[in-house]
Amino acid sequence: MLMALSHHGESYMPVYGILVFMLWIILFIVIAGCVFLPGLWVNHVINKFKQPADRYRQQGSGGELARHLLDRFGLHDVKVEETPDGDHYDPTAKTVRLTPDNYSGYSLTAVTVAAHEVGHALQDSRGETMFITRQKLARAAMVGERIAGIMMFAAPVVFMLTRIPQAGALTILIGVLSMGLSTIVHLVTLPVEFDASYGKALPILKEGNYLHDGDLKHAEKILKAAALTYVAGSLVSLLNLGRWIAVLRR
Repeated sequence: MLMALSHHGESYMPVYGILVFMLWIILFIVIAGCVFLPGLWVNHVINKFKQPADRYRQQGSGGELARHLLDRFGLHDVKVEETPDGDHYDPTAKTVRLTPDNYSGYSLTAVTVAAHEVGHALQDSRGETMFITRQKLARAAMVGERIAGIMMFAAPVVFMLTRIPQAGALTILIGVLSMGLSTIVHLVTLPVEFDASYGKALPILKEGNYLHDGDLKHAEKILKAAALTYVAGSLVSLLNLGRWIAVLRR
């Protein structure tokens, strides 16, 4: 009888271990999907509507539409420039910056993304609270990231010099908290991005009849993708923060 139980227990343990391993694999896949799928979807939508590349050639490029909209709203001092560093509005330089494909391109993506970035310029010109808050947090986050980087490199040095584990852990904790500022910025960014897309760009494109018939529904997808660009950044930031917290707890 005892031998039978022992044999049964031995067969039970490997099965239990396999189940736990499978659960961890499933959890990893779910987390990876939640983190990376938004970014993949954003890229898919943006790239999909880059074709046909000459759809708005008669109306003008993304850069030309941005200039037209800025002038229309009296933002003559805001510049429009080409950049390799991603589409964005720079409130310090008062400049809408577009990637080459969107600055010189004539696709639906080009003109829609241009309208989205002009939406940020409008937020800035009107002094909207969420936009101003994001800018203040972004500056704090830049300082926080520098502090976090210094602290992560300093932690092993502090431990070697003091031989006190708590000192190294405290250094890492300060770095993790500093890193958390970036996560907060990403979270605050989301409503700002959605307003630039749906509160600014979409009504402008719709009421101004800037798009061809049937393109508005596709432009909505692009505007959603433009707003959700920061979701991927937010999720990656949270994942990175969680990883460091897990390291700190060991």
